[in-house]
Amino acid sequence: MIEKRSGCPINLTLEVLGDRWSLIVIRDIMFGNRRHFREMLTHSQEGIASNILAARLKRLVEEGLLSRRDDPAHRQKGIYSLTEKAIQLVPVLVQLGAWGRRHLPTSPELAIRQQLMEDGGPSLWNDFGNELRHIHLGTPLPKRHESVIARLKAAYEKTAAKQRKKAAAPMTKKG
Repeated sequence: MIEKRSGCPINLTLEVLGDRWSLIVIRDIMFGNRRHFREMLTHSQEGIASNILAARLKRLVEEGLLSRRDDPAHRQKGIYSLTEKAIQLVPVLVQLGAWGRRHLPTSPELAIRQQLMEDGGPSLWNDFGNELRHIHLGTPLPKRHESVIARLKAAYEKTAAKQRKKAAAPMTKKG
């Protein structure tokens, strides 16, 4: 167990999550459904190094935010899952993203998912949490559940397609 500097709730939270990579790893598992080390490493837009990823995954498992089990398809690989403790970070991540969307130069295809989460509010966050619990903890989904993950993915894909079309438009006008 790592010695803590103080009992302040903000300090304690930052000691667990305040480094550059921990929330990115949780984000990638939560919003990207990246569950294997190799997926997280190769699909990281931020370019996390393998040693840093290994250290963060180990730390997040030790802190009880992730669990790791052997992959039945390949014994040397592990499957990482969010714990309830990590799923309860959904509102925190939404608020961090809301601040970033308002004050920083975000990309439209990534900001659209954030905007949907903000617009959906606590009700959508709760639905998303239930979906994450189903995926990572095996709990049943509520009846009449509309997939939040599918909505976020569809919005991303639609916006990304618009961005590709917009980027290609100047090239077609030149000819």
